[in-house]
Amino acid sequence: MIVTHDEHLAAMADRRITMSDGRFCKAASGGRFALPYGFPVPCRLISLPVSGGFPGVAGLLRAVPEAVRGCGSLHKYSCIMDTELRELLERLHDKYNRPEFIECDPISVPHRYAGRTDREIAGFFAATIAWGNRKAIVANGHRMMRCMDDAPADFVRNASEKELASLSSYAHRTFNGGDLRDFVLALRRMEELHGGIGSFFETRYEATRSIPAVFAEFRREFFSCGHAPRCEKHLSSIEKGAACKRLCMYLRWMVRSDGRGVDFGEWTRIPMSALYIPLDVHTGNMSRALGLLTRRQNDWRAVEQTTASLRMFDPADPVRYDFSLFGAGIDGYLKA
Repeated sequence: MIVTHDEHLAAMADRRITMSDGRFCKAASGGRFALPYGFPVPCRLISLPVSGGFPGVAGLLRAVPEAVRGCGSLHKYSCIMDTELRELLERLHDKYNRPEFIECDPISVPHRYAGRTDREIAGFFAATIAWGNRKAIVANGHRMMRCMDDAPADFVRNASEKELASLSSYAHRTFNGGDLRDFVLALRRMEELHGGIGSFFETRYEATRSIPAVFAEFRREFFSCGHAPRCEKHLSSIEKGAACKRLCMYLRWMVRSDGRGVDFGEWTRIPMSALYIPLDVHTGNMSRALGLLTRRQNDWRAVEQTTASLRMFDPADPVRYDFSLFGAGIDGYLKA
């Protein structure tokens, strides 16, 4: 299925459906579209008249399945011309990469603080619990900071056994007080041996020039001290092929700098071009719908594929389109 304004391309489809002002107005038969390698395949094409303007991804993705329901088998992925896709991604990025959305996002937790170390630690904990209901994530992230007397860096460095024991009442889904205590102690060790979590990521990236390699090293180092085995499930393993969505999101927060007031840009020794898209159910579904991802699983290979697709639009900062994909998915653009 191809979406296009190009009348010449439209003429090559075996079935053409015209859309105007967000509504499908007519269908017509056409020819057959032959791939360059000589494989003739049927191609259902949605033609959007330029005069009517682009109907928006919401109207498009909701209307297309219904319009082609009677046309035989529906191609699973829609393919939008690069110029139109770029326009769409840019429009969504501009809509969602704004400070107004901070309050209802987990990034609001590190935004409580002005200092780099407080932001690093608060951001890491907020990213760690970022699964499930967003309102619960945000609320429990702020509650976690209150458990640390709203001074996360000082708490990690200096909390007494009594203060660590007070964390036992904390819980977010399966992340409980015991997990939180072990994570605090792991970060304390990271501070003592490497100068902090940010210093570790920056130093290891400069040594390896590879974010996947740094993810693997970080997890090994993080769990190298005493801890309950159960808490290991809260830090994804890239060596097992996990998408590492929360680590990718955390790095987006700490590395990206675009002057918009959302991401922090604290870790300047890691280039934005090296980052990978945080991939979850929402961003995965949107990426597939837009033809950026063909892999079915939401694993690390899918992260690599999606990021590679986005680098075609902005090689210097591909992860900025996280705002486009995640925001559009959350707002229900894929609901038929």
